[in-house]
Amino acid sequence: MKIVVTRAIDEARLSPLEGHHLVVWPHQTQMPHDELVAELSGATGVVSHLTDRLDRETIVSAGDLRAVSQVAVGVDNIDLGVCTERRIPVGHTPDVLTETTADTAWALLASAVRRIPEGRDHVLAGAWGPWRPDLLLGGDLHDTTLGVVGLGRIGAAVARRAAGFAMKVLYAGPRRKPHLEAELRASYRPLENLVREADHIVVTVPLSESTRGLIGTPELEAMKPDATLVNVSRGPVVDTTALTEALDRGLLAGVALDVTDPEPLPADHPLLGHPNCLVIPHLGSASRRTRAAMVDLAISNMAEALGGRRMPACANPEVYG
Repeated sequence: MKIVVTRAIDEARLSPLEGHHLVVWPHQTQMPHDELVAELSGATGVVSHLTDRLDRETIVSAGDLRAVSQVAVGVDNIDLGVCTERRIPVGHTPDVLTETTADTAWALLASAVRRIPEGRDHVLAGAWGPWRPDLLLGGDLHDTTLGVVGLGRIGAAVARRAAGFAMKVLYAGPRRKPHLEAELRASYRPLENLVREADHIVVTVPLSESTRGLIGTPELEAMKPDATLVNVSRGPVVDTTALTEALDRGLLAGVALDVTDPEPLPADHPLLGHPNCLVIPHLGSASRRTRAAMVDLAISNMAEALGGRRMPACANPEVYG
């Protein structure tokens, strides 16, 4: 069977697919879409990444496709509906990146609250003089209120870490999760209430039509003037224009983004002109151990599917119904 792998992967990690015809893009950069479409001709499977566009047209044109396995937990770049219609299981990599992404969220939150990037810039600019009691005063994490938007695996892991800072935890989402409330000592709030009450807000929802632009002008205007906003989900969940305008107006104390819209963010984008806006290049799961585990799960998903077995982690399990 022909399997297309859209990024360079260590040969040893591909060993579960031995015996199949592997077409591996030999770079870490994105495989051009026209080449992806061409290679999918006659392919049985594709091991994809979050920047690969597997829309309806691409999937339909790949008439022999029997399995998709993505090296990511999110599958918003894949037309899940058409895959389900065509009985194509779509694998993804939940759980293995949960804790690492939650670590990243906290690293961003602490950096923004304590103005760490601004401090580094101050030193590099040669502005560091005698100690001053008013220099770069930031906020606190301890004894404050954390608002988590989306209490899924990653959101719950973010909330769990709040106990070490004696924080009150609020969460918003499409439905209450009573089974987590006791464990996390978390209280449910509608989003419009959470953004008013929380000192720090971390966004962890998946991207969908219902979450696109979820954090926009009304939500940003409702936040406390000294609030901190962190996004480790997908860029379009936060309205970039609204966020830029909010920072222009001085509405937030700090912003930290692992993801942006567009992505990558142009070097001259006005967001990057705000010293209290920290942007990093989508590093949420970027630890060596976690990325290796993501690849291993994605390869396992593909190997099981091609062997006629159920994927260990399937984003559209209804194909097995």
